[in-house]
Amino acid sequence: MSRPWEVDPDAQFRRRLGKTAAELGNSRTTNDSPDIWKLDNGDIAIVGRHVTATFADRLPEDLRIGDGERLVVIPGNMLSAAKPDIADA
Repeated sequence: MSRPWEVDPDAQFRRRLGKTAAELGNSRTTNDSPDIWKLDNGDIAIVGRHVTATFADRLPEDLRIGDGERLVVIPGNMLSAAKPDIADA
């Protein structure tokens, strides 16, 4: 059964949203995650720490992590720095 939304494997990275982890003090090098990128099809790619197993026993009742999905966490200051690059709904 097909889901209403699927990742487009042909999408390309368009631009970073916000600042790099190093610029925000969340990394000591330019090679570390986390990061937020807009893809050319409008989807958003997030690089963060994979914490699915760590949070599994305390997920909110209405939060589901489906097959092929992972819970990742990024620093709050990274999302705040990206806010000017994210269009209002």
